[in-house]
Amino acid sequence: MSELSLSIQGISKSYQIARALGAQPYRTLQEEVVALPRKLWKRARGRTDRLDTFWALQDVTFDVNKGEVVGLIGRNGAGKSTLLKILARITDPTHGRAEIYGRVGALLEVGTGFHMELTGRENIFLSGAILGMRKSEIAAKFDEIVSFAEVQQFIDTPTKRYSSGMFTRLAFAVAAYLEPEILFVDEVLAVGDAAFQKKCLGKMEDVAGQGRTVFFVSHNTQAIRQLCTRCVLLEHGRVVADGPTHETLSIYNQHLRDMRVDAETGVNNPENRRGSGAVRFTAVSVEDLAGTERYAFEMGETVRFRLSYRANQPMRGIAVVVALRSGVSRDLVTSVRHVVTTDLVPPGATGTVTVDLPEVYIRPGEYPIYFHLSESVPTKTNYDVLDDLTPPLVIAAGSRRLHDNFDPAQPFGVFSLPSRMTVDEAPAVRQDTIDRPFDDKAEMAQTGITTEN
Repeated sequence: MSELSLSIQGISKSYQIARALGAQPYRTLQEEVVALPRKLWKRARGRTDRLDTFWALQDVTFDVNKGEVVGLIGRNGAGKSTLLKILARITDPTHGRAEIYGRVGALLEVGTGFHMELTGRENIFLSGAILGMRKSEIAAKFDEIVSFAEVQQFIDTPTKRYSSGMFTRLAFAVAAYLEPEILFVDEVLAVGDAAFQKKCLGKMEDVAGQGRTVFFVSHNTQAIRQLCTRCVLLEHGRVVADGPTHETLSIYNQHLRDMRVDAETGVNNPENRRGSGAVRFTAVSVEDLAGTERYAFEMGETVRFRLSYRANQPMRGIAVVVALRSGVSRDLVTSVRHVVTTDLVPPGATGTVTVDLPEVYIRPGEYPIYFHLSESVPTKTNYDVLDDLTPPLVIAAGSRRLHDNFDPAQPFGVFSLPSRMTVDEAPAVRQDTIDRPFDDKAEMAQTGITTEN
């Protein structure tokens, strides 16, 4: 039986939100001063603002064994960060309890636990002391931490003068290299450049391979799939799925599919939908050639995008763009642009187009989808952009034989392309070395190399 690392038992967390009738939720100091006499009069008469209870978490219960790498996923507001703050003892639960067996390291926000007036060097030793490490243990890891964070030149500068990137790199390096038995990481891959994100992923893979417990919160499902063997899905503060990563991600993606994308979906979220609105997507879907909506395909299959739109203002023609992003770096992997019409499009005009990617040879992985609407004449104006509003496109290796050099166990890169090698001259092999083990000392003796002074 595996030893427990975390035992989360019925954790709930509520917040009280004031809702005064006819009042603004946020007011300036001047407005507060003007409203103070009225507030005091209402309080004297026994009338107070109504408080609404918001439950960020509700009866969250599950266990984590030592050495498990667990991903925590869910949409914004699901309660992921709140749960990590409770586990890291930053805030207390309203109900329930969590039992933690081991030394904890947490990277929840940029610079959590750092003292702004202390230097980078001092904060490293402070963080290690908080974890219960001896000074000699911290000193043994010091050079590795500084090298990973790339702050050698500024290690004796107060961290209040660090940029956000420097702060994040140092905070992650401290959390990862000081070897806590349990590591909480919240959205670290959402901060920093692509090179830093790649370093973080590699280090987290190393940490997971050392048998330590990792609790990883991220919207990057490709990173979750790459790092985690188990996944917990939260919705509205409740656990709705807990199991192997691929199963939980399938449920999560199914919930995303249930959210239909129309002209209004995501309009108030400038991160995932932006544009002037002169023309809007009214429906988007991903299908196979039989017309079945799905987002999981095998390499070599044809992917079809069905896009409907409506013009709200006169348009000088219409063009659509479909692009796939990398699930890890968020860089564009490939994109296609098609002109629907070059004619003038009047307000109220609607249409539907399909865009096919035939025989996709993108390697296995997750690829978030990007859609774009514009006029047929290229301009710098965005009219409608959908980014991450649908489930990602999931490509699997499948059973189809693609070409001789394709190895589904080594899915490096983005595209799978056939190749051919010609050996012009094979390396010479000494006949007397065939069928006998290599002897380092004997070989060095024959070549005159010696290791003795």
